[in-house]
Amino acid sequence: MSWQIPTLIEADIKSGKAQYRTFQTGNGGQSILPVPPNSYVVIFGYDFSPAGGGFKRVTAGVSNGASNTINDTVIRWFETQQISFYTGTDFYPFIHHVDVKSIVYSSNVNASSPDNEEVISIRFVEEIDNSPIARQVYITSTNDVTITHGLILTATQATTGNIPVTNRTPFNLTYGGSPQLIQAQTNYGPGATPLQFMQPSPKDFQDFALGLLPNNADGQAFATTDATNGLLEANVHLLSLGATFVSAAATNYYLNLHYALYTETVPDSRG
Repeated sequence: MSWQIPTLIEADIKSGKAQYRTFQTGNGGQSILPVPPNSYVVIFGYDFSPAGGGFKRVTAGVSNGASNTINDTVIRWFETQQISFYTGTDFYPFIHHVDVKSIVYSSNVNASSPDNEEVISIRFVEEIDNSPIARQVYITSTNDVTITHGLILTATQATTGNIPVTNRTPFNLTYGGSPQLIQAQTNYGPGATPLQFMQPSPKDFQDFALGLLPNNADGQAFATTDATNGLLEANVHLLSLGATFVSAAATNYYLNLHYALYTETVPDSRG
């Protein structure tokens, strides 16, 4: 996916009504895009280089025929990362899955029979693909914009159930009436007070015969901050791997916002 300057915003930039700006952040998980008084911004895109690049996980030699778990917790933390924007009135979360590049190669060939190319041990090499991810967005704000980045390890299944047939979940076209147990509640935060992502919808939840609506219910999926079960600041995880990882630019995330700054009277409607 890529981003483009919206046509009307491009016209405003060319005419001098708006200024094209970028805002680059990274390393720490919390940043603020300042918005001057009597102005507003329209963020229309970003380029996101995920955390976790710059180092490789190499397994020890594995005997021929043995199994090996490629994705351990060290790598797993980096595989799902969240960027969010808070304008003081609205919240915009974006969850990204990040690719892991894996290479398998022979580390030891049977020297007694080299012509047969018999591999007696192999190694796995893994690294996070931190190539920039481009995303088109449309976020407007008259206030400073708070930007949060973090890693997500778990999305714990809490409740499942059969979805009944309703006017919003017709038979066959949806899971309405299906005998399958559909995930209806997912925990995205601390164990004691997790954010509860509710499906199909927190509105009229009891219409779907799934019980009472729990505390902290929300209709969209996003992680809240917690070092164990929710959003983990990337530097906390990097520091657990060693101080050199925290200091290495390649292992840190970077985020570059593309936006238009309007220094004029704020219109009643900004889209």
